[in-house]
Amino acid sequence: MPSATTHAACCLATYRCYDEKADFHKKALGIAVGLTVGSWTDLPDARKAEMEKHLGRVVQVDVHEPAASEPASARYADIQIAYPDVNFSRDIPALLVTVFGKLSMDGRIKLIDLDVSDGFRSAFPGPRFGIQGVRDLLGVHDRPLLMSIFKSVIGHDLPALREQFYQQAAGGVDLIKDDEILFENPQTPIEQRVEVCMEAAAQASQVTGQKLLYAANLTGPTFGLIEQARKAIHAGANALLFNVLAYGFDALSELSRHPDIRVPIMAHPALAGAYYPSPYHGIAANVLLGKLMRLAGADLVLFPSPYGSVVMPREENMAIKEALLTDSAAPLKRSFPVPSAGIHPGLVPLILKDFGGEVVVNAGGGVHGHPMGAAAGGRAFRQAIDGCLAGTPLRQYAADGHPELQAAIDAWGLKE
Repeated sequence: MPSATTHAACCLATYRCYDEKADFHKKALGIAVGLTVGSWTDLPDARKAEMEKHLGRVVQVDVHEPAASEPASARYADIQIAYPDVNFSRDIPALLVTVFGKLSMDGRIKLIDLDVSDGFRSAFPGPRFGIQGVRDLLGVHDRPLLMSIFKSVIGHDLPALREQFYQQAAGGVDLIKDDEILFENPQTPIEQRVEVCMEAAAQASQVTGQKLLYAANLTGPTFGLIEQARKAIHAGANALLFNVLAYGFDALSELSRHPDIRVPIMAHPALAGAYYPSPYHGIAANVLLGKLMRLAGADLVLFPSPYGSVVMPREENMAIKEALLTDSAAPLKRSFPVPSAGIHPGLVPLILKDFGGEVVVNAGGGVHGHPMGAAAGGRAFRQAIDGCLAGTPLRQYAADGHPELQAAIDAWGLKE
């Protein structure tokens, strides 16, 4: 196999391929050639010299034979292939089609890691705000952030939506996001929805003394997204929620770099379950919800937590965290990790233990379902965060004059 691509700019794709009998080294060579020049051995020497810069290269094949107690079907190999940047344009669709387009349909094979070259990365500005920018907008630099989610939004009118927003904001949350299934509709069109919710935010600010970001759900036909975003921002929206996987990473990339969209963008993981959970197919969570979201420009990234109702294994959560926060993707700004689903105040110690201070604690039912109401739900979370930062066990902190936290612990329990 030629080695001319060794020093050329390449992206590195790592696959986990399961097969009971395959010669994995031959399989790897087939991938490297088949997804780049198509054929090699039959080419005349002169043509080989011309095509060598386009040829994929097998970097590593790590074969794992099953133990005696395992079935033969457990046999797999981790295969790493280098793809020359010269083969594809500097956009995420071209990258994904190159490294996993038709290969995704070739048996039990999963894309488990993907690293791009500095040259490819340079085409992407990444998050416009990132963690530091979001913190600067809110004026909060010394603690994890707290977000609340609208619940039961379909069929509600603007006054009902406004009241629900106010109750969340009055509890001291830093961010509120639309439900991802709240689309453009006659009852709560985005411009009017933003106006009334930002009025409620201003009203709540008089009580809490803090700023708040409202991520309005950006929806509609793809070619109308820019204009829809302009409408929302003109009405006062200071953040946007976006269902990235439904629209594609390139849509996020265009939104994040557009000069008129100067607000943080929050990436929702809707449809992610169609990609990452299987060990045999799809794209690993750290690539799908970590590396590619950050590259495309998400300032905040939601993903299922390992604690609540839609559970992702902890090791996958930690891999997403690493992809969003690591300096290896510099100069891209870091994206806020937002572990989500089934979060209540009694889980805050686990979240902060796993994610540290650079995390958004995200709650829906844990706010709205609080026995004392949604505003008390927000206060319970803030008390849980404060207690953890103070190093005080939460039961003790709750008993020391924090009835909202105590009620939450009584309702949902505590994990420390």
